[in-house]
Amino acid sequence: MTGARIEHLITSGTFSLDGGTWDVENNVWIIGDDEEVIVVDAAHDAEAIAEALRGRTLRAIVCTHAHNDHIDAAPALAARTGAPVLLHPDDLPLWKQTHPDRAPDGELVEGQVLEAAGVSLTVLHTPGHAPGAVCLHAPALSALFGGDTLFAGGPGATGRSYSDFPTIVGSIRDRLLTLPRDTVVYTGHGETTTIAAEAPHLQEWIDRGF
Repeated sequence: MTGARIEHLITSGTFSLDGGTWDVENNVWIIGDDEEVIVVDAAHDAEAIAEALRGRTLRAIVCTHAHNDHIDAAPALAARTGAPVLLHPDDLPLWKQTHPDRAPDGELVEGQVLEAAGVSLTVLHTPGHAPGAVCLHAPALSALFGGDTLFAGGPGATGRSYSDFPTIVGSIRDRLLTLPRDTVVYTGHGETTTIAAEAPHLQEWIDRGF
C-alpha cells in the first residue's frame, strides 16, 4: 500500500485568451507523501503552492494544458524548487503566449508514467480543450487529474482558439470512459466528480456521432 495522498489548494487569478480576460479560481493538486510530491497545474500563486509543499521534494510540475491560468506560476515555482515543468508539446503555442522567454523543461507524451511517493501517474493525451491537454491517471489512488478536459456536468469548454468540441468528446470517449467507473475526477476548476457520474450524459454526445 502506498502512503501517498491527494492535497488540494485553490488559487485565484485571471484567464486570458482571444482578447478577453475573466476572473477564475483554479484547483492545484499535490500528490505525494511527507517526503516527495508532484504538483498538477501551478496556477496563479507560486508562493502559496511552495508553502503548501512544506519543504517536501517536488518531483515535477505537471501542466495539464497551457492556458495561462494553469501555467502562470509554473516558472516561479520551478525557480523556487528546482523541479522541472512538464508540458505536452502540442500546447507550446499557447505556452509561448504566457511565457515567451521560458520554455518548459520536459515533455509529456501519451503513456508516459510519472512517479512520486510510490504512486504511478500515467499520462493520457486528451486534446480538445487544448491541443496538448493531458490527464493523469493514478490507479492506486482511484484518481484522475483531469485539468479542463472533464468537469462535473460535462466536457471542458471548446469555444475559443485551439479548441474543438468533437475532439474533446472523442478524447473522453477513448481515454476516460474506459477507466474504472469509481475513478474520482479531480478537476481544474470546481468540484470533483466520478467517471460513473459523468458517463451517462457523455454517452449522449457520443451517440450523436461526435
